[in-house]
Amino acid sequence: MLVELKIPEVGESIQEAVLAQWLKKDGDFVEKDEPVYVIETDKVTLEVPSESSGILHILVQEGETVPIGKTVGTIDSEAKAETGKSDTKKPAEKAAKPKEKAAPEPPKIPEPVPEKPSPPADKPSTPLSMMPSVRRLVKEKGVDAGRIQGTGPGGLITKGDVTLYLESAPQDRPTEPAPTEQKAAAASECAEVSEAVTRKPMTPIRKRIAKHLLAAKQNTAMLTTFNEIDMGQVMDIRNRYKDSFFKTYNARLGFMSFFIKATVAALKEFPDINGRIEGEDLIHHHYYHIGIAIGAEKGLVVPVIRHADQKSFAELETAIVEFVDKIKTNKLALTDLEGGTFSITNGGVYGSLMSTPILNMPQSGILGLHKIEDRPVVIDNQIKIRPMMYVALSYDHRIVDGKAAVTFLRRIKEFMETPERMIMEI
Repeated sequence: MLVELKIPEVGESIQEAVLAQWLKKDGDFVEKDEPVYVIETDKVTLEVPSESSGILHILVQEGETVPIGKTVGTIDSEAKAETGKSDTKKPAEKAAKPKEKAAPEPPKIPEPVPEKPSPPADKPSTPLSMMPSVRRLVKEKGVDAGRIQGTGPGGLITKGDVTLYLESAPQDRPTEPAPTEQKAAAASECAEVSEAVTRKPMTPIRKRIAKHLLAAKQNTAMLTTFNEIDMGQVMDIRNRYKDSFFKTYNARLGFMSFFIKATVAALKEFPDINGRIEGEDLIHHHYYHIGIAIGAEKGLVVPVIRHADQKSFAELETAIVEFVDKIKTNKLALTDLEGGTFSITNGGVYGSLMSTPILNMPQSGILGLHKIEDRPVVIDNQIKIRPMMYVALSYDHRIVDGKAAVTFLRRIKEFMETPERMIMEI
């Protein structure tokens, strides 16, 4: 019985996908629910499991774009694992047979190599008898290569041969070529050097990212405001409780959960930043779905933590780890990316000191985090070294006023520098 492997539906708006990779080879035996191939759409990358055990037969090759529902392979469910194994051995056995039948070749007696005579003076040396660097030297010096005796392997002319010729027979050298001839020679040399380039089509995800970011620049009145945060208090809390936190929740206490808590608290005070524009209407969300930008191999994705205001620090950290694992294993679902009301991106993990994040449409705000760096700051009229982080808020000026944006970012600063405010909600 043949079981068809079809491109699954991954969303109403998605009509086609790229068969990015086969995880098994044609003729391999696969188990039921074992990942067989990877598809890539303009939003997600997914591993597709087999619906039955059996021998795989591939119908569509990697890299092809196929419509949703198309059959890309079949599974022979009546075939056994041993059949698959025996099939895989056949190529190796076939490859070994010629070696057994091949008779040993008789040893070859090396023939004496006659001494290479000097080339005649009127026959110039061919370009193949010189290395490119030697050829350039010959052209620079204006030497007739046919007059040089090559001492390298097979009569190859070396730099030493050219130098020896110049020193021993300067009177035979022709005059230097004219400047125009030198330019022509240089151009010829440049043409011989290949400048390698690689051209490949953009992946659907990269196309989607490019289109989305360009639309954000063209269709919003995006503006960015900056501030800096003293991370000393949060770092102190994290260092004191990270071990017990991990033992209790089996999750690492990071800075992102603090920023999510501070962001949600600030969004409650400034609902416009948690809203969006739809046509000529302003939509205010009374829930807090926070998107967390995560860098993946094929591009940046922003999975959404739903109802972040109702989650604990441990639940937030666990959700982020689960998203990272899904991205690595190509199991991120389309529903994981939808419905966000505000986003946070952390360029600090890559060493970014300051940047301007781009809005994740149709959202009206995105918070950019950066690396923590010890810097001198004035505290109580004294200069002290503190762990500081620059933060940036990009917002849609059509819905968010500058005063609200600046105050919003300042509130996040207050929450992070005095974390007890988030607990007391003051």
